[in-house]
Amino acid sequence: MIDAGDTAWLITATALVLFMTLPGLALFYGGLVRAENLLSVLMQCFTIASVVTVLWLLAAYSLTFSGSGAWIGDLSKVLLIGVPRDAAAANTKIPETVFFMFQMTFAIITPALIVGAFVERMRFGAVVMFSVLWLFLVYVPVAHWVWGGGWLAERGVLDFAGGLVVHLTAGVSALPARHRARPRLGFPHDVRPPHAPWMTMVGASMLWVGWFGFNAGSALSAGADAGMAMTVTHISAATATLVWIVIETVKFGKPSMVGAVTGAIAGLATITPASGYVGPGAALVIGLAGGSVCYLMVMVVKHRFRIDDSLDVLAVHGIGGAVGVLLAAVFADAALGGIGLAEGRTMGGQVLIQLTGLIAVLIWSVVVSFIIIKLVQALVGLRVSAEIEEQGLDLNIHGERGYNM
Repeated sequence: MIDAGDTAWLITATALVLFMTLPGLALFYGGLVRAENLLSVLMQCFTIASVVTVLWLLAAYSLTFSGSGAWIGDLSKVLLIGVPRDAAAANTKIPETVFFMFQMTFAIITPALIVGAFVERMRFGAVVMFSVLWLFLVYVPVAHWVWGGGWLAERGVLDFAGGLVVHLTAGVSALPARHRARPRLGFPHDVRPPHAPWMTMVGASMLWVGWFGFNAGSALSAGADAGMAMTVTHISAATATLVWIVIETVKFGKPSMVGAVTGAIAGLATITPASGYVGPGAALVIGLAGGSVCYLMVMVVKHRFRIDDSLDVLAVHGIGGAVGVLLAAVFADAALGGIGLAEGRTMGGQVLIQLTGLIAVLIWSVVVSFIIIKLVQALVGLRVSAEIEEQGLDLNIHGERGYNM
């Protein structure tokens, strides 16, 4: 039976998660690039949202959430044919159309996150082609494994709202895309700073608010689980923000706006897989871990290994998601304030299950993304010319400027 309260909450949560991409992520990324590339980032996010919507209806939703295969679903719900208007999604009291829309917003934001790895230098057509292939070959299989009744779900992997499905897949898939696209001109010594930190802060704030739909909505009901997921999400984000501020103050004597909001995103990404399983005290620890580990990884990736992780996709989303996936096994234990592990399962056993899921998703995402990016490179090319990169993508590719002054 359809429950009106649950349905109303999931409709709201769906709007909040879509708000994370449009306009939250678009503005967050847009403020971090040069002014000459602002529109290119906004256009990429906007286009990905539109393309994924159509593909989700055509086949991606069905392949993710129908059938009982261990590796992939079937095509029984293509175009939602045969799904009655009043049908409830499996194991919920919400209409399947609402579940379809809610899960679509996750599928939209995940490839959009990868955009941050190759901003300011990737051809528009290459971004679109990569996103289409990546949706079907990486996101859909992994989402089915974890949320669609696939082999990781059967093993008991804990991923409440997307530490594996969203953050790890996006974070590690950015590696081959970034490698093949090569660093930006002038990296690492002559890269221009973000042109509008205020815009990044506004986008991050929208992400923070939208994340309540992301995590609390994943309870799929308007109850205690949703309330706790929202609570721990906020605590973790605030804690990681403070961690980043303290580190920058100690290290540089000045806390930056960009650093603070990056810390918030790190805290949000890290709590995501654990948000439905842990309590408020655990959220403090997870926020501390997410803020500190992600800060360290930003330094390691960019300064030690000199990898142009342009907008810190790997260091924040990939690493943050992985840390959260492992900590979910620890703090889900009832003795530490969590909801409790499955009957007969120890904390150590759950950690091994989480590690199995983490390694499997990491390897699949990296290998398949490398194949996809090689194919895209062969078909349409990846990198714009040095002249276009220097002048900016906005005017050269889209015929418009972000600012006409």
